[in-house]
Formats: sequence, structure tokens, C-alpha cells
Amino acid sequence: MAWVSQRSAQVGMSVRLAGRALKSWQARQVIAGVIAALLVALVTGFATVLIPNDLFTRDIPPTWWDHPVWITTSILSGVLIATYVRPDNSATPKETSAAANANAQHESTRQERSGKIGMLGGFLAWFAVGCPVCNKIALLVLGYSGALTWFAPFQPVLAVRAMLLTGVAVVWRL
Repeated sequence: MAWVSQRSAQVGMSVRLAGRALKSWQARQVIAGVIAALLVALVTGFATVLIPNDLFTRDIPPTWWDHPVWITTSILSGVLIATYVRPDNSATPKETSAAANANAQHESTRQERSGKIGMLGGFLAWFAVGCPVCNKIALLVLGYSGALTWFAPFQPVLAVRAMLLTGVAVVWRL
């Protein structure tokens, strides 16, 4: 039981630190986040036909949770992408080369890990909000009735995991 409370306190501290980091963003990071979120929303929305278009079709209408998941993961993806935009640090003093090398190596490992988690979250969101029988992978593996019987009920699980993974990646990056 002590482990749960300790872990909960760590998560709470991470979220507070992430919020503090967001408050310190400069205009270029905010603009990059808004543009990235819009681009992710447009690409996902058009391909999954949450934004009606003539290029793609959808056999099964969207469920009630598709739009909130789509918007939430788009915003989180935009924030995640914007964390890669460096702030203008021209007024801060430069670090020593040994400290800079250690920080660069640690930052590179963190970026790689959080980037992979964020990409996985984005792919899961894509599958979660898409039409279950329009998904060629599910259709090929399960067939039409299998996609409706097995894959469609699993999509909310994919949606929750997509939002959690993308959120974890954002907090980690911030």
C-alpha cells in the first residue's frame, strides 16, 4: 500500500512540474504546438472520416467517443511535438562542456523514449477512432464479421491507451 501512495505522489509531482514547464513556454513553442495539433487533427480526421470528405469513406458511423478521443490525442500530440522546439535561450549563460555533454546524452535518451511512446499513442488513436471494417489490417486478420465482433469492442481500450501513452510522453518531455 505504501508503494501506491509513493507512486501516486511521484506522478502528482511530475504533472505539477509539467504544468510549470508549460507555463514557461515562449510564443514560438505555443505556435508550434497549435500548428502541430491542427495538422495531426486534420490528417487523422480526414483519414478516419471524422471530417467528412470525398477522398475516404467510412462504412460504420463514428461512435460517441470518437470525436473526444480524436481531439484529445491531437492536442496532446501537438504539445508533444512542440516540446521539441527549443526556446530562445540567448540570455542564459552557457554550460561547461562536460556538463553540456552529460545533459545532451541524457536528453537524447529521454527524447528517443518519449518520442516512441508518443508515436505509439498516435498510432493507437488512429486505430481507435477509425472505422473497424475500414481498417485493412483488422479486415485482413479478422474478416468483416470478426472486425465488428472483436475489433470494434476493443477500440475503446485502444482509445484509453492512446490518450494515456501520449499523455505520459508529454509529461515525460516537459
